[in-house]
Amino acid sequence: MKTVTANRLTDGRVIYRTATGQWTTELAEAARLDEDQADATLEIASDESHIAVGAYLIELEEDRPGGQKWRREGIRLTGPTTGSTHTQATA
Repeated sequence: MKTVTANRLTDGRVIYRTATGQWTTELAEAARLDEDQADATLEIASDESHIAVGAYLIELEEDRPGGQKWRREGIRLTGPTTGSTHTQATA
């Protein structure tokens, strides 16, 4: 199962395409699409550059992002991570 995600043009928020052809910030409201529906929905969403930019398909597993990029999509959904395990070398 897939859905279409993008970033809202006005503020950069992550948005998802709904079954009614609208955009929402709630993953729970995102359309659940089979392979045939996914490509057609992505094409329509990509034409709405006045609302959303960078539209693409993501895999869904039940009510959360899935597939190989589940971690990336989880971060996009919940917002930036804080803190870091990376330390900068000092000169």
